[in-house]
Amino acid sequence: KEMGRRLAREFQVDADVVVPVPDSGVPAALGYAQESGIPYEMGIIRSHYLGRTFIQPSQGARQKGVRMKHSPNRAALEGKRVVLIDDSIVRGTTSLKLVRAVRAAGAKEVHLRSASPQILFPDFYGIDMPERTQLMAATHSMDEMRAILEVDSLGFLSIDGLYDAMGVGPRDPAQPQFTDHYFTGDYPTRLVDREIEEGGRDARGAQLSLLVTA
Repeated sequence: KEMGRRLAREFQVDADVVVPVPDSGVPAALGYAQESGIPYEMGIIRSHYLGRTFIQPSQGARQKGVRMKHSPNRAALEGKRVVLIDDSIVRGTTSLKLVRAVRAAGAKEVHLRSASPQILFPDFYGIDMPERTQLMAATHSMDEMRAILEVDSLGFLSIDGLYDAMGVGPRDPAQPQFTDHYFTGDYPTRLVDREIEEGGRDARGAQLSLLVTA
């Protein structure tokens, strides 16, 4: 919820409703609504009989999962300027489908906000995170992402905002308080074997590679 509050301070917008991507976006959307004073609405209804769509093995399966998993609530969206809050944006697959569904339900504007910073690097510690070439924020500028996602505006929580929300800010680059490598490229263990991608570089310009060793 505090991440949502920080997000509202960093990316203000004139809007009519704050809508979470359920269920993961709910706490941040509540915080955003409370901080901004914009009413909170359940503009998207989620089926609880389906699992996480971003870890599905194929693009087709992910798109089908999104269609089956989320249903827009037209009564809460029609004619409204919507702030759509998600916990994160990985490939952008889910985000684009939801934006189109919200617009199809009659939304006048859609402003997408992510309660995490831009995900720029893969994770090698058990989280099913794709290669860097599949991470939207790693391969596109903010303007490009906004156009691809078909939104009126786009905003990601800053890394400083994330640390402040956790009550431990500011981030100490010499000894980060969290494993924030997917945002910063600062992996807690040495990467070996081969590069993430041809010419791939981390936030500091050093070559990265795929496997992790202690």
